[in-house]
Amino acid sequence: MPPRLSIIVPVRRVRGTLRECLRSVLSQSFRDIEVIGVADGSPDGSDRLLDEIADGDPRLRAVHLPEPAGAETRRTAGAERATGDYLLFLEGAHVLLPGALERIAERLESAKDPDVLLFGHLRTPFRGVPQPTRSLQLLHETGASQVCTLAEHPELLGVAAVCWNRAVRRDVHRAQRIGFASGPEGDRMYALATLVTAESVAVLPTPCVEHRVQRHLPALAEPEEAETSPADLIEQFEELFTALRDTPRFAKVHGALFDVAARELLEAYPRATRRRRYGRAVAAFCRVHRPNGHQERRGFATLRLRLLCGGRGALLAGLDAAFAARRGLLTLTAAARARAVRRLTPLYYRLQRLRPLDQRLAVYTAYWNRGVSCNPAAVHRKAAELAPHIRGVWIVSAKAAAAGLPPGVDHVVPGTLRYWSVLARGTYFISNVNFHNHLVKRRGQIHVMTHHGTPLKVMGMGQQEYPAAAQGMNFRGLLHRVDRWDLSLSSNPHSTEVWSRAYPGAVRHLESGYPRNDVLVNAGPDEVEAARERLGLARGQRAVLYAPTFRDYERTFSCRLDLDRVVRELGERGEDTVFLVRAHYFHDGSELDGRFGLDGRSGLIDISGHPRVEELFLAADALITDYSSLMFDYALLDRPIIIHAPDWEIYRAVRGVTFDLLSGLPGDTPGEVTRTTEDVVRAFTDGSWDGERSRTLRAAFRERFCAFDDGRAAERVVRHVLLGEETVLPVAPPAGRGAAGPLAAVPHQQTAAAEEPAEPRVVGSVPPPR
Repeated sequence: MPPRLSIIVPVRRVRGTLRECLRSVLSQSFRDIEVIGVADGSPDGSDRLLDEIADGDPRLRAVHLPEPAGAETRRTAGAERATGDYLLFLEGAHVLLPGALERIAERLESAKDPDVLLFGHLRTPFRGVPQPTRSLQLLHETGASQVCTLAEHPELLGVAAVCWNRAVRRDVHRAQRIGFASGPEGDRMYALATLVTAESVAVLPTPCVEHRVQRHLPALAEPEEAETSPADLIEQFEELFTALRDTPRFAKVHGALFDVAARELLEAYPRATRRRRYGRAVAAFCRVHRPNGHQERRGFATLRLRLLCGGRGALLAGLDAAFAARRGLLTLTAAARARAVRRLTPLYYRLQRLRPLDQRLAVYTAYWNRGVSCNPAAVHRKAAELAPHIRGVWIVSAKAAAAGLPPGVDHVVPGTLRYWSVLARGTYFISNVNFHNHLVKRRGQIHVMTHHGTPLKVMGMGQQEYPAAAQGMNFRGLLHRVDRWDLSLSSNPHSTEVWSRAYPGAVRHLESGYPRNDVLVNAGPDEVEAARERLGLARGQRAVLYAPTFRDYERTFSCRLDLDRVVRELGERGEDTVFLVRAHYFHDGSELDGRFGLDGRSGLIDISGHPRVEELFLAADALITDYSSLMFDYALLDRPIIIHAPDWEIYRAVRGVTFDLLSGLPGDTPGEVTRTTEDVVRAFTDGSWDGERSRTLRAAFRERFCAFDDGRAAERVVRHVLLGEETVLPVAPPAGRGAAGPLAAVPHQQTAAAEEPAEPRVVGSVPPPR
């Protein structure tokens, strides 16, 4: 038996929004549906995400077109494959509101299967909140009990002419003489035609769709998605009127439809390049398609209609002058703002920007100029090997420079004359955070955002919804900085998806892996032993890295694990364990004094100032963390991870997270989860820290979050960016990758409890479900 509803979702460049869109459909209480996603090889990997989601729900069918096509082709392809009684279309950036399909199905039944059902929607501006719409108001005014024709309620033509605010009976759709057109508003004529030809129209004055307006990015516009030109709009209305003229119900709505056409053609006038010709074309359209005896609308709309239809050159010229004056004022304002900004920019910098770019200069920085580290440092090292002709210069703070840098590292300190020269003339800019706002990106400069972790917590524009996370953030400035990015590195599909949503821009995502993690894949037993020796660890001694993250909602640092007790109790049980304690770099030493209980305590080593966390990973037999992104990198080593999460509910609610770390499901949880200090002690003493359950969980976690880290990430970036190789090195499959060897410490006793059949387990109290 066919499903009641077929929901069609065209998929292209929606990597950051598609999951939420499809989740809003598949999680609906009404289940008698089929969902058809139609992709055509989207360059951002949206098609792969569609396949992933389809694999998890049989109601979702992924359709892949053989070559790139416009939105009209994707919609048409989905409709051709639909088998439901009614067709609904949904954009990949929109969501269905909770209970929407249930309400739609109930209204279809109560209206005795009308040809078309119009339902309401909310509109959420970019960086805004959901707002009611004029369409929703019109549906309210029509009345929820109405089943009518357009002739009885012509005001329904004022409802937004889009395909995603209506359910159309499948046989009615197939009988339509007007299909989808190209362009971002290519469903407009189709939407109008469904109303004109429908024998019965029902309304549902309830919001069912949230129309989420995406950031306008001209750089991402594709030829087939280009805005409909005013001339094309005339042709589309010509086709609409010609196709519908001999349909049974057209005569009764001819006048109302003509008013809609005249208004939209008039509103397109400012976009016309040859306005006199456009005015004459509109006038010709009106002469041909105006109904006999049709009374023009009064007021300002009538004046504008006469202006176009009368074809008077003086009036057209006056309108041209008005639009030109408006553009002049806008241009003057923008120029004034630009001059103000330029006055604040050092004169020397402006002069340097007049000089040609240095094609052999790469500029690096990490963690807001704190030193040489992380992904940029790994790229810098690999560039010295593969692209020695590219000179690397690091931007470091005066404090970092005074503390000492690796031998042979060329650097500049912000504010110096050479600093401004480097900013002005560098060709490649590589950072794991953003460069300062005063950097003016020149044509030919290439910016690479390497990031510095996999996002568990909500990032970027998503932080607007979490006041504690958003404090002090300038989101307009963030978008300005994002617009400088050319490439964004990613170490797994999850990161690519989150970065696409968190940092909306024209940036291209390079799924390269993280360069800093190459050492974790390529290191062998000798490198592991050397790292342990440098930290003073004895052979056979178990080393545990404890690395908690910071909380946006706390003024000072507070340690949620009694390390003194853990070390003491493990020592009493004969466990030779040392804890390597690493504080988050946002906390300075004054905050940490005495907080960890490190004062002269054996078994505890403060390594917060260690310059390379990768070396700490190699030395550590296990990691204990709360919500730090270090867990994703450490998972590469296939060593035990313990998540100590006593405040997960608070962190999740206040900071926001991208997935449920404590769900206990493979792929979400990397190992044992503890809630108290006692739980941590128990995990080590009963062997569950490295038991079969933990191994199973971290294998799934590693598969999900270490997908692209194959040991050649830095080489991949250097070859593609600095050497200009268009073809990116393929990522090696997991079976072909290196490994850092087994645990450095000798195996510890495992209890029978650790060898039970594998299943998710949380030590301590389990957090309530979401």
